Amino acid sequence: MNQTRAPRELQAIGLVCALAFAFPGLYLIWRNFTSGADPLGLLFTNQTLQPFWRTVRLAMLVSLSAACLGTALAWLTTRTDLPFRKLWRVMLPIPLVFPTFIGAAAFIRTLNPGGLANDFFGSIGVNRTPELRGLLGAWVVLTLFCYPYVYLPVAARLRQLPGSLEQSALILGDSLPRAFRRVVLRQISGSLTAGTLLVFLYTISDFGAVQLMRYDTLTRAIETNYLARPPMAFALSLILLGFAGLVVAAERSVNRRLPEVKTHRAHEAVKYELGRWKTPAILLVGGTFTFSFLAPMAALVDWAADGVLRTQRGGRPLTIDTSKVVEAAANTLSSGVITGIVALIAVVPIAILVGRYRDRIGRFTHSVVIATFAVPGILIALSLRFWTLRSGFFGDLLYNSMALLIFAYVVRFASLAMGIALVAVTTVPGGLHDAA
Repeated sequence: MNQTRAPRELQAIGLVCALAFAFPGLYLIWRNFTSGADPLGLLFTNQTLQPFWRTVRLAMLVSLSAACLGTALAWLTTRTDLPFRKLWRVMLPIPLVFPTFIGAAAFIRTLNPGGLANDFFGSIGVNRTPELRGLLGAWVVLTLFCYPYVYLPVAARLRQLPGSLEQSALILGDSLPRAFRRVVLRQISGSLTAGTLLVFLYTISDFGAVQLMRYDTLTRAIETNYLARPPMAFALSLILLGFAGLVVAAERSVNRRLPEVKTHRAHEAVKYELGRWKTPAILLVGGTFTFSFLAPMAALVDWAADGVLRTQRGGRPLTIDTSKVVEAAANTLSSGVITGIVALIAVVPIAILVGRYRDRIGRFTHSVVIATFAVPGILIALSLRFWTLRSGFFGDLLYNSMALLIFAYVVRFASLAMGIALVAVTTVPGGLHDAA
């Protein structure tokens, strides 16, 4: 990999991106100073320590399970003769469309009296359905809706890997699991740790799932105290952001200790025959998609049908303004597409700085972008609202505008594109850059 100095223009772009993504964190620091918050004094109190350790425990469980599940699914859909594997590659990331609170609400609805699962268990003589609550409920829901954060970068990395090293290991007598541990895992370690880091940061910032599952975390304490006790909410938010920064720094330290792996684009895809493991593999892939997408969709359809039937029985009328629904759907689609394009434009220069030049500015900006993923979305929105109210002409121009919304989305979600962008940059041979 070329280690020449990065162009100054690219470094300048990296610094501008770092400042933009650091804006919510700078806002939190400013509010802690101006609101009289005392994050250091609050750090070692029961109000902080108990939800903090619950947050860490949940994040570690979700990260571990999502890493295992996402890696297994990526390997099955890229390296084996799994039936319909190209279709599964498209379908497995779909659960990302669900906000976690929607998924949690769907599971609760399904298991409650009158829900589909409750009716099914009742039909076979089981009067009590299992309940998803507390740590178990939050763990299951977040794992099901966060595994794509690992699946996508690992699958992208696996598709780029040549199979010659694995085949050499097998020829030399290694079993397939041993070859995976010694060869494949080493090659995908960067993508795996990047995806797992995103899962960890998302978990510590999540509010919807933990709120519905009645599991107290630091983010839940922030949300519940924001209106009643703003200084405490600001202090807890700064503690959360500081913890996210430490986690990102630890991940960077671990990655620096990993041996550098030279990347080459695969010319031929490796395909292993599953044999007697084909049925368990189909059950794993199909079961994951069923519980992460089909089951929540069925619950939402059942919920809507129940509302329609209640109206027909003379209950409270169900009113749907079609024009508003269509308008909201169009706005969602357009903002999502624009955000994706802008986020890609924002992260590619950072990925080049990190993946090609190993530039310090790039590494710093990369850490800022990733750490911002741990900031709850409401705090990003409030920081931008605060800025527009105090910025005169430019604030008035951007107030409640689509441009401001896109910027907020990019700050919140650009980290999701970072891992795949790094895979793409590191896969390009350095000779092509030199020739260009």
